[in-house]
Amino acid sequence: MDYLLALDQGTTSSRAILYDLGGQPVATAQREFRQIFPKPGWVEHDGTEIWQSQYAVMQAVMASRNVTARQLVAIGITNQRETTLLWDRATGEPVAPAIVWQDRRTAPRCAQLREQGRAAMIQKKTGLVLDAYFSATKLAWLLEHVPGVRRRAERGELAFGTVDSWLVWKLTGGRVHATDASNASRTLLFNLHTMQWDDALLKLFRIPPSVLPQVVPSSAVLGETDAALLGAPVRIAGLAGDQQAATFGQACFAPGMAKNTYGTGCFMLMNTGAAAVTSRNQLLTTVAWQGPAADPATGAPVARRTTYALEGSVFMAGATVQWLRDGLQIIQSAAEVEALAASVPDTGDVYLVPAFVGLGTPDWDSQARGTLVGMTRGTTRAHIARAALEAIALQVADVFGAMARDSGIALQELRVDGGACRNDLLMQMQADFLGVPVVRPRVTETTAQGAAYLAGLATGVWRDASQISANWAVERRFEPSLGGATRAARLQRWREAVSRSRHWAVADAA
Repeated sequence: MDYLLALDQGTTSSRAILYDLGGQPVATAQREFRQIFPKPGWVEHDGTEIWQSQYAVMQAVMASRNVTARQLVAIGITNQRETTLLWDRATGEPVAPAIVWQDRRTAPRCAQLREQGRAAMIQKKTGLVLDAYFSATKLAWLLEHVPGVRRRAERGELAFGTVDSWLVWKLTGGRVHATDASNASRTLLFNLHTMQWDDALLKLFRIPPSVLPQVVPSSAVLGETDAALLGAPVRIAGLAGDQQAATFGQACFAPGMAKNTYGTGCFMLMNTGAAAVTSRNQLLTTVAWQGPAADPATGAPVARRTTYALEGSVFMAGATVQWLRDGLQIIQSAAEVEALAASVPDTGDVYLVPAFVGLGTPDWDSQARGTLVGMTRGTTRAHIARAALEAIALQVADVFGAMARDSGIALQELRVDGGACRNDLLMQMQADFLGVPVVRPRVTETTAQGAAYLAGLATGVWRDASQISANWAVERRFEPSLGGATRAARLQRWREAVSRSRHWAVADAA
């Protein structure tokens, strides 16, 4: 039997998953690695530990099924996005710790650029808001603060990459320095309209072009692993950032199709097709994936088809339930929240706005704070638990409302994954507040599956996206049960509650 191997390199752990050629997972291995916090607001990883953990789980998952390298059709890679590495081309060793996407050390530089009026130009070119989240200011920081690094970079001795590039470099023994279009679009250096590194942005951030990887399609054979690593060379044929890979794994292939991952927060992507839609609501415009440059069956060149997406995020989703457990202590475990919330028919007009770290899309108010409104003497912990679940679904409805306004595309259904999608009550609430069906697939580990699909598509395991769509299977479908007028009234009431949370930290400081 032949297999596809997906490498899922995340923020806290590395995983390797074997898939059969029907796209079903058959074995998994996982290993955590260190999180390094050298100063407040700084988050680092050791690039060598990332590689060692990923290599170890590759070997472990293959050994668990007695699979040899010759049985692997291809490898697909998906990764934590924006995390920034810089390494020596000659030795393959990092010249400094990796700066993780969560790191805020470059926030002052972003603020400086905003004050200089650069934000609009950057958003127009890249589709991104100017924030320390992305890679450009992290790379600029390394070039400025690590002794001798800028001079070496300008001499062509160093290579920059996000985690996908780093893994490809190590897997190929330094023969391939590449990133895919989805990861490149998260750097603040890549022009969404030309699909190339942007000279003006490189000049603005003082990045020598010689450090940059080649940008390749998300689904394409880009090289082979060093034969010594696994016993024989294996093709690397899929690359995508984690949220884009999850969208591909959910088979969201047509404009208007969307997925939401319910984790600590929520990550939502809507396929906008060939259009890079500029957001008026501070959503992110991103490359979803780029198709192959050659027909996998014949090898004949084909046009690279780029699919774009709008992306939005909710800061507090599963974290809201954690607050019920650890802060209010009204539940003992997160699993209890569904039964407690279901013990009352409604919230009794109680609304929880979980703006504990401010509000994201579409409000973008860092001074907002958590608010619980509408309580009476009859309010119980069950009402608060139900309000917490509703808050997750209502925040998601706000983001998709912004996406509809930006794109002009009406959502037809929402495909869901992540741990909290197993909460049936939450999924029903989500369908009710969106007014469209919410669909939970049989396989909810869609990120790694997306990487496997991209690799399989490039190597002829699947002929086209329609075969992958046929592979996607529904576990449960949640239909909306609220009438249109009732839904509109509830959403309006929610927006009133949100308005009461706005700018609170400023008022408190005053």
